[in-house]
Amino acid sequence: MVGHGIGRNLHEEPNVPNYGRRGQGLMLRDGLVIAIEPMINMGTKDVRTLPDNWTIITRDNKPSAHYEHTVVVRKGKAEILSNHDCIELEIKNNSEIKNI
Repeated sequence: MVGHGIGRNLHEEPNVPNYGRRGQGLMLRDGLVIAIEPMINMGTKDVRTLPDNWTIITRDNKPSAHYEHTVVVRKGKAEILSNHDCIELEIKNNSEIKNI
């Protein structure tokens, strides 16, 4: 599971892993648009795929979330094109959520 480039098609090269070491990945260049897709897990990072061959859950069944940010490189700087305003609004309006 990795992020990806975005261009004429939604999922393009390069693959963008959510792990690695600083200075050892792909060199970001002007005009590059990528989707960064981190997984946030309360428990293990180990996952399994359910029988529908689409749904992925953690092996310990603890809550997890998958986010995607679309980023473009312009003039040597990253600019985040996506936001999560709609998610933040729903969290704010949900009385069942106490702490984030």
